[in-house]
Amino acid sequence: MSVNVIFLPDRITVKAEVGEPLLEVAKRAGIMIPTGCLMGSCHACEVEIDGDRTVCSCISGVPGGKEQVTINVYIDPTW
Repeated sequence: MSVNVIFLPDRITVKAEVGEPLLEVAKRAGIMIPTGCLMGSCHACEVEIDGDRTVCSCISGVPGGKEQVTINVYIDPTW
């Protein structure tokens, strides 16, 4: 199933498949999400999904059950 993924703050929209790794979707969209450990421990790649929960994008996939998902990319100056 295909999902429209909207990356904030720039409102860049790409199509992605449910379960596709968020980092890969962001890269394809030209969005750089900072990474650290790539195992979800350091939280450098933390993003907010649909304004209600945060996940580590290195270990998370595109959620299913919706036609559209909004991902707010935080920029942490320490990373």
